Amino acid sequence: MTHILLINPNTSTATTQMMVDIARAYLASAMTSPPAVIGATVARGAPMIVDERDLAVAAEAVNDPDIVALAAQADGVIVGAFGDPGIDALRAQLAVPVVGIGAASVREAAAGGRRFGIATTTPQLAESIASNVRKLGLGANFTGSRFTTGDPLALGDQPSQLERGLAGAVEACLHEDGAQAVVIGGGPLGEAAQALGERFSIPVIGPVPAACRALLEAMHLGEAA
Repeated sequence: MTHILLINPNTSTATTQMMVDIARAYLASAMTSPPAVIGATVARGAPMIVDERDLAVAAEAVNDPDIVALAAQADGVIVGAFGDPGIDALRAQLAVPVVGIGAASVREAAAGGRRFGIATTTPQLAESIASNVRKLGLGANFTGSRFTTGDPLALGDQPSQLERGLAGAVEACLHEDGAQAVVIGGGPLGEAAQALGERFSIPVIGPVPAACRALLEAMHLGEAA
């Protein structure tokens, strides 16, 4: 059976399961015979990637030999952190498609020349986020990032406050920055992204479903909705 490996570059097994559940639900809705989705959590690093140091550790952890061995057995791989840590090195070791939730969601947001913003919880990664957008050649479409206030880890443990804070960030992207689409920037924010997608009239893009769509295309699986 075709299967996808979803790698969580942070150490939270709860986040891994949440992203796997989102991916499975999306694929089940998009395909008559969806691939199986298996999660893998890195063995070292931080429970949430909130700064450049965490991102660097995650890049190494994604390329741990045990993770690479699991990825080599899959038919496609998703790197489930918004900074897409370690993805280039991982691709170089594999013969299967590898997509990152960051690049996939940003490309989707910018489709058709749309102006897009990013709403997330990690202000210490602001420059890294902007740099990744520029590397994709989409800097001209990017209206900027808007961030929630307070400790990202604490906010992650309070779903209603997380959703409320991200909603305010989405509003700022739209009304202050002129964005026509907004990416929710982070794997751990996947459930909030789903809820926010139902609250706004413009596209609010969840990174995990966006990565699923990009991977299905890369795997030449044509049943995607």
